Amino acid sequence: GMDQARFLAPVAGHQQRGGVRHLAINTAWLGEQIPQHFGSALAGSGQAPMHLHYSQEGLDFGGALETAGGIARALPWLADTFWVAAGDVFAPDFEFSPEALARFEASPQLAHLWLVPNPAHNVGGDFGLSAEGLALNLPKATTTQALYTFSTIALYKRAFFQAAWCDIPAGNPAGVKAPLAAMLRAAMDQGAVSASLYSGAWTDVGTPERLAQLNQI
Repeated sequence: GMDQARFLAPVAGHQQRGGVRHLAINTAWLGEQIPQHFGSALAGSGQAPMHLHYSQEGLDFGGALETAGGIARALPWLADTFWVAAGDVFAPDFEFSPEALARFEASPQLAHLWLVPNPAHNVGGDFGLSAEGLALNLPKATTTQALYTFSTIALYKRAFFQAAWCDIPAGNPAGVKAPLAAMLRAAMDQGAVSASLYSGAWTDVGTPERLAQLNQI
């Protein structure tokens, strides 16, 4: 709802400054408030307008389709290489840079993740990071290597959401709900996911308590 709109606006603004001209927004709980608030375009000072497209999962299917299902649903609107970020992460200094996108496009990998130091609500972390810059699917219980938390900010190639990796057809007409983590871990095992560490301010505003803590900063 409107709390999410507070975080979508700066994320969208950063993407706009990075040259993004079309933004697909997946909505579910209270999702009707998002298009009511933003409309069909986001104007920025000195920037070309960014056109907004809405995938209203709550209206279409009665609830969220999770990350992989949601991306597959929005795939017809997306470029061959595209950014993804959760609408409820606060990362005011992150740069959605054209240079990062170009480097990723030229790489053999299918996904590039930004990892962050582990917050209190995810002290065990999610993924490892090799010296060569590959994301690693490591067992939390036994690994001695450092694990980091996935920020939700990432670049993906359309090929990652096609038949060899994802069995949901483009557009996800049946509204299949599917998480992304299993796909990412399988791709990591094939060396198909790269990653960077991001040490700037980052908060996953996933609960009212974390929102209250952020508002106190």
